[in-house]
Amino acid sequence: MNLQLGQAWARVRDSFWFLPAMMTLGSMALAELVVNIDERFEVNDLDGLGWLYGGSAEGARAMLAAIAGSLIGVAGTVFSITIAALSLASNQMGPRLLEHFTRDRGNQAALGTFIGTFTFALLVLRTVRSTENEFVPHLAVTLGLVLTLSSLGVLIYFIHHISSGINVSRVIQLVSQDLERSISRHFVARSAQQTADRRDESLPQDFDERATILRAEHGGYLQTVDVGALLKLSVRHDVIVRLLVRPGSFVFHGAPIAQIYPQAVARDELLQTLVVGTRRTSPQDVELAVRQLVEVAVRALSPGINDPFTVLTVLDHLGNALCRVAEKVPPPAVHFCNRKIRVVIPVTDFDGLTDAMFHQIRQNGASHPAVMIRLLEVLAVAIEQFGDSREQSTLHRHASLARTAGMQGAQLSADQHDIEERYTRFLAALNQASASRGPRKQAR
Repeated sequence: MNLQLGQAWARVRDSFWFLPAMMTLGSMALAELVVNIDERFEVNDLDGLGWLYGGSAEGARAMLAAIAGSLIGVAGTVFSITIAALSLASNQMGPRLLEHFTRDRGNQAALGTFIGTFTFALLVLRTVRSTENEFVPHLAVTLGLVLTLSSLGVLIYFIHHISSGINVSRVIQLVSQDLERSISRHFVARSAQQTADRRDESLPQDFDERATILRAEHGGYLQTVDVGALLKLSVRHDVIVRLLVRPGSFVFHGAPIAQIYPQAVARDELLQTLVVGTRRTSPQDVELAVRQLVEVAVRALSPGINDPFTVLTVLDHLGNALCRVAEKVPPPAVHFCNRKIRVVIPVTDFDGLTDAMFHQIRQNGASHPAVMIRLLEVLAVAIEQFGDSREQSTLHRHASLARTAGMQGAQLSADQHDIEERYTRFLAALNQASASRGPRKQAR
């Protein structure tokens, strides 16, 4: 239950309306507070406060009405600009990147400022009286003017922020930061202890025969797995739980989602440790940010856009993320308690991560020599930081595929020569990395 509540709170917190709603509520409370101060202390009669608004009730009413009318118009314009920016970003970079715009705190704060100032002016306006008991909230009117002038500054900031926010390089940078955070959460640091720890991770021989299949109650993406709760559940019932899908995978209705060994217990409790939703989320899905970057690159390669420079930028950031992975290893798929296997969860390994990074870019960019050349250059730089032979073999496989695709797609012999030269440089970097690790047959 806590997992579901946490996911729901995260969705609310990152939604486009949450911060503007909170700022509007804050402006309502501020208006009530300032008006009460005006009524209780008659601040206009205090010495040293000559800078407060000192006009009549009619003047205050006209000023507040002008503030409210203008700010709601500005808020509508800001909302329209935001929608236009979202439409442009969706067409150029893909609809799955819209989340970065809707959860942007700068856009939310700008909209909240205008709506909040409008609400403040409207609530203060209703307290102005020009009858026998004339009342002019001098402090509140003055504060309304201050908020209006501040809103002008926010408007200037918003125009600059939204114009830079739809820049493709800026979007790639934001997604790359998400990817680096996902890598930090998902992968763990290399250590001698992890290398030396070789506990038996084999399941019982009769696991598949005796295990009970747990099927999904509804379709969607597996967003989060509460590993701690799942581990406690398996210990309490003395069972082994093996998930058949990893976070980020799509779960079909009625499809197998887990196995319970040796007997089926606590099915409902087990399902509560899994969150299935309508879209992929980043906390446990390290491939999400990778696929968002790849989507930008693939769209840039489409005939309608034909922007290979964007692809080169994406490859640079993917290469940087790959170098970050060199410092880490995938998390354990098998979880123990008292040296007994309790939970098995599929994880994204190095092969899967690199496949997500490079396959689609290679497939769609084979006819662009510049893309294939840059892909080989990125791999040549990255492989220098990998000392594990399996990881080196994976990068060698991608370099070989890129060379083959590039040679087939390049029509000019000069382009083919450049591709072959970059592949030769990659092999030199591979052999150097292998030599630093130990004797190994030279790659070809």
